[in-house]
Amino acid sequence: MSIIKYLIVLIFFIIFHNQAISEEVNKIGKFKDWETIVIKNYNEFVCFAQSKPVLQSPKKNSREARLFVSFRPNEKILDEISITAGYEFNKKNSITAKSGKNKYKFDIAQENFAWMADSKQEKKMIKIMKKGSRIMITGYNQEGSQTIDHYSLLGFTKAYGAAKKNCS
Repeated sequence: MSIIKYLIVLIFFIIFHNQAISEEVNKIGKFKDWETIVIKNYNEFVCFAQSKPVLQSPKKNSREARLFVSFRPNEKILDEISITAGYEFNKKNSITAKSGKNKYKFDIAQENFAWMADSKQEKKMIKIMKKGSRIMITGYNQEGSQTIDHYSLLGFTKAYGAAKKNCS
């Protein structure tokens, strides 16, 4: 191996090794169908409660979907709700969450993730999630096919509380 190739490999190793050491991921707890995770990178914290769907439609395509409620105190972000359905959302169709008679729209879609633009709507949805037993997320892939992910809300309140506490 030439000295230049060796130095390039060494530099990449040092950069990625130091990033891995500086970022600390801690699973705080599992609360029924939800879990709480805290990521610490130097003095910055990200805390979130997350869950996987208990049921997905269509069943034939297994996807890595998740529902998150995040806290990023360094950026003054609290109660941020986001989702991923395991595919890139299309821009033509709405992405919605529904629990009982309550329906919420995700206004911002970027690649595989979607967020709500209105923090008041996020707070309302979190209140519903604390009271409810299930929430359904409907999205559409690039071909326009609909997917529906059903999330259990069992354990949400405790996971949410642990995330909020660890980033306060």
